[in-house]
Amino acid sequence: MAPSQDAAGGVRPAAVTARGWGWRHAGRAKPAVHALDLDIRPGERVLLLGPSGAGKSTLLHALAGVLGDINDDGEAGDADESGSLLVDGAPPRERRGRSGLMQQDPETQVVLSRVGDDVAFGAENLAVPRDAIWARVHEALADVGLSQLPLDHPTSALSGGQKQRLALAGILAMRPGLILLDEPTANLDPDGVLEVRDAVARCLDKTGATLVVVEHRVSVWKDLVDRIVVLQPGSASDPAVLLDGPPDRVLSEARAMLTAAGVWVPGYVPATRRRSGIPAAVTGNLLLAAEDLAVSRERPRRKGFRKIPPVPVQEGVAAQVRAGQALAVTGPNGAGKSTFALTLAGLLEPVSGKVSAAVDLSRGAGIDPYAWKAEQLISRVGTVFQEPEHQFVTGKVLDELLFGPRHLGHGEDRVEELLERLRLTQLVDANPYTLSGGEKRRLSVATVLAASPQVLVLDEPTFGQDANTWAELASFLSELLDAGTAVVSVTHDAEFTRALAGAELRMAATEPVAP
Repeated sequence: MAPSQDAAGGVRPAAVTARGWGWRHAGRAKPAVHALDLDIRPGERVLLLGPSGAGKSTLLHALAGVLGDINDDGEAGDADESGSLLVDGAPPRERRGRSGLMQQDPETQVVLSRVGDDVAFGAENLAVPRDAIWARVHEALADVGLSQLPLDHPTSALSGGQKQRLALAGILAMRPGLILLDEPTANLDPDGVLEVRDAVARCLDKTGATLVVVEHRVSVWKDLVDRIVVLQPGSASDPAVLLDGPPDRVLSEARAMLTAAGVWVPGYVPATRRRSGIPAAVTGNLLLAAEDLAVSRERPRRKGFRKIPPVPVQEGVAAQVRAGQALAVTGPNGAGKSTFALTLAGLLEPVSGKVSAAVDLSRGAGIDPYAWKAEQLISRVGTVFQEPEHQFVTGKVLDELLFGPRHLGHGEDRVEELLERLRLTQLVDANPYTLSGGEKRRLSVATVLAASPQVLVLDEPTFGQDANTWAELASFLSELLDAGTAVVSVTHDAEFTRALAGAELRMAATEPVAP
């Protein structure tokens, strides 16, 4: 039973009602959500499941009142809304102060440089009196287990799990009646996942707020929620809700239906294509070598800005990348994995040590990937960033895939294959920024593959994928490995690492190395 409003510190849990609600993004032929009928009672805790592209994130953004109507040129577009979606009996845009949305990426949650200011930001925008704001900040930090941090602690020094809890604290300081979580643990290590899940549980027990959480991995959240709602991709004939009921009943009685839909049912691991028997540790010719690298959490600033010496969190890192080899870079958040990958890919200059390209990869461009021109780099080493939006450069999915080959003067014959293999064929005219999280990730992988690089560097390639698209991506990468492409993956996904049957470079948790 939810606490009373007084016991919950003034929080009144919100109610959600949808009747025939649908949303079609600007420039899209098909709706992201169609004919949604849904009631969520005040204080209820709902886990929203479904395959990639079923409209889960669209629904959460609609409930938060932040869905936009933007076309490919950034102007007001032709998005279409049908039916009704209400929070406490009114359109969500009129109830924005009643909801708080936490998204997938820890880096994009943080808006200010100091912990206290970041938590206070949302409450300030709601015009909460100054004295009340700081009382809320202290209370929210305690609720999420971050009360030990000084208010002036730099947000840049936090781990991924701490940043997600900080984002949750900012939501709690606004005292919303509806908490919306869009894959809040997608990019976190196992410890960070538990930190966030436990913080959410404490906050719900205290406030009684209504919860809607989107996650592909069910096991983390199933014991925290009262109900599971499974969505299916929008169509003119089928309702949006495929299944709805208590977690144990939905997961046991409809297991076969859920796995067919790509839902990550606990204990289910989809089958993938097996490698063709190549040993994991030693495969083809050497392509890249890292020697005695120092890795920092802080990325070097652009030229022209005041240079702040980076403080390494890892020193003496060494690795070799060979043709046809899968190398998984693993370890906790904050260990420097992403920075290492970007340095290996020639996008960051080494703090110390060196990265060298072998003759088979350099092909006359020189041994230092960081010194290569852009055209030389993308045709040799393709990088998929942790945030897919960081590599989008056009307003249409098809144009994204054509950009690399056209820029390099290559043929475009591979584009159709990539669209089909990565389930993007129906999205060729869509704006990349309107795709679901899983679709954006598959598009970012496809754009890199379109340039046919010899080395792939992927940062969290499986985040946002349902079980079916996960298996297809793993199988596709396995084919590329057998054809001689090297694949370096920064990942917390142990099943993905096993599926590619490769070597592992584990980067341990460390404190910054003293200068």
